[in-house]
Amino acid sequence: MPRLVKHPRRVIAALALCSVGAMATMATADQSLGPVRCEIRATPDGGMVLLEALAHTDRNVSGTYSFHVESAGRTGGTNIEQGGAFSAAPGRPATLGIVTLDAKGGVFDAKLEVTVGGNSISCAERLGGAT
Repeated sequence: MPRLVKHPRRVIAALALCSVGAMATMATADQSLGPVRCEIRATPDGGMVLLEALAHTDRNVSGTYSFHVESAGRTGGTNIEQGGAFSAAPGRPATLGIVTLDAKGGVFDAKLEVTVGGNSISCAERLGGAT
């Protein structure tokens, strides 16, 4: 099933950066559950990359989340698991978890699962490569 892209400029910018061997400045998942949408945002910062697990909503909600990040690089790997309860309100994304990793030559697999009212959605992103 095709995905609609709401922010084509972000996709074009990410593709351009990947083509020159840099990490994408932003990776956006487009998964939603009723009033909730999940997102994994990647932002390079020097030789590091900041991964943020976000929930967007159009009404007040409460639920739980699980944010899992695995990485593999020249100097080893990382396996990080964050999770817990959250509340979110419309108007700005709720930050559920944050991970900062060494971006040099690493590959990152991130998965976010959000559960609201007994229903779950998930977002996944794969990022990385040598710069």
